[in-house]
Amino acid sequence: MKKATVGAAVVGAAAVCAVAALIVNHRMRKSNKWARAISILREFEEKCGTPDSKLKQVADAMTVEMHAGLASEGGSKLKMLITYVDNLPTGDEAGVFYALDLGGTNFRVLRVQLGGKDGGIIHQEFAEASIPPSLMVGTSDALFDYIAAELAKFVAEEEEKFHQPDGKQRELGFTFSFPVMQTSINSGTIMRWTKGFSIDDAVGQDVVGELTKAMKRKGVDMRVSALVNDTVGTLAGGKYTHKDVAVAVILGTGTNAAYVERVQAIPKWHGPVPKSGEMVINMEWGNFRSSHLPLTEYDHALDNESLNPGEQIFEKMTSGMYLGEILRRVLLRVAEEAGIFGDEVPPKLKNPFVLRTPDMSAMHHDTSSDLKIVGDKLKDILEISNTSLKTRRLVVEFCNIVATRGARLAAAGVLGILKKMGRDTPRQGGPERTVIAMDGGLYEHYTEYSTCLENSLKELLGEELAASIVFVHSNDGSGIGAALLAASHSMYLEE
Repeated sequence: MKKATVGAAVVGAAAVCAVAALIVNHRMRKSNKWARAISILREFEEKCGTPDSKLKQVADAMTVEMHAGLASEGGSKLKMLITYVDNLPTGDEAGVFYALDLGGTNFRVLRVQLGGKDGGIIHQEFAEASIPPSLMVGTSDALFDYIAAELAKFVAEEEEKFHQPDGKQRELGFTFSFPVMQTSINSGTIMRWTKGFSIDDAVGQDVVGELTKAMKRKGVDMRVSALVNDTVGTLAGGKYTHKDVAVAVILGTGTNAAYVERVQAIPKWHGPVPKSGEMVINMEWGNFRSSHLPLTEYDHALDNESLNPGEQIFEKMTSGMYLGEILRRVLLRVAEEAGIFGDEVPPKLKNPFVLRTPDMSAMHHDTSSDLKIVGDKLKDILEISNTSLKTRRLVVEFCNIVATRGARLAAAGVLGILKKMGRDTPRQGGPERTVIAMDGGLYEHYTEYSTCLENSLKELLGEELAASIVFVHSNDGSGIGAALLAASHSMYLEE
């Protein structure tokens, strides 16, 4: 009897030991997994590092590419397109001007009334329409007839006070956000379509010519005074209210920059020297690349799997279309190797572009004590529930690394432009005031990003120069900016 009791006790003790061992093993496995997660974080942080020394190398490389792009067509990854905009708005423009903003599947028609010196914008209104999918792949005539019909409707409904005097044509600024080889301020050849459009018979045609023919067919008496892209429009809109604007940057779904260059510094310009001696250059800086860019394996994979491998590398590191996707890729690796979201990898996390930059921004900006927004986003978008606070904090850390790198690289790009313009060093009598017009949803809504960009540029320039750099939000450059450029390039200016 005694023997049996002893045996049972031994078995019981062994079972307790086994359970204890399982618990210890489980904890060790858990702590090993967590150590792996932290190690992936640290490695990612290191590879995304943007110390000031590296940013200065990126800025120098940007300046070199700008010189090369201005020297000859195709001389650089930066297109450095001549825009033929040689006089930006002064604030003295008066009259009623129109804008047509074709940026993608939607387009807008605007009317802006300008009050001349000290009058500013007296009145503005717009109408919006979406382009039927059939017209995105149809003929040039069908697309432009549809747009001209909407313009006709907009003009027909306007109040009498906006009517032009007899013999005076209405004037229009046309924002066309597709690749165009500009040939004058109001003409340019369509190079190719993007954003889901594919209209073969329009490629190689003058986009202003196509619109003008359609307006004639629809009885719209209007002249296109300026053909612009949205970055140049942002520059114009900024310049109208701040005379020291010299650079414009858009940070939205994509990114681009434009700035004012001296004509003498553009070797590939063979036309007459404009009265102003200046020319706005559309950089197309999204295509910038350099060996100094801190690319990671996640960036390389994203680029290889993109629709345009090897292109738009700078855009893929800095703009709203891609930041959330970089975050998703690194979180997927942590899920696979460290199991921070449970033993199974969440299936949704494997879907490219499921995590959008606005969601990343919302998580990054979460200041609640339990990071509730982070938890909600993980649950609603990726179907990951019951995350620990520790896990949520880790996710915020990753958001911070991705956003900080993007913002600091954008700051280095701006520094490259300031260097090219000779505004990166103090001059006698104090530094020249430079206003940078900014637009785009990423800049406007992702506060952590925009604050980091502005602070980084100030840090790179040093205290004295930083005091002369001002950022302004120039809203709706693609609409109002285009109307302002129609005004500053009006055929009636001499009058």
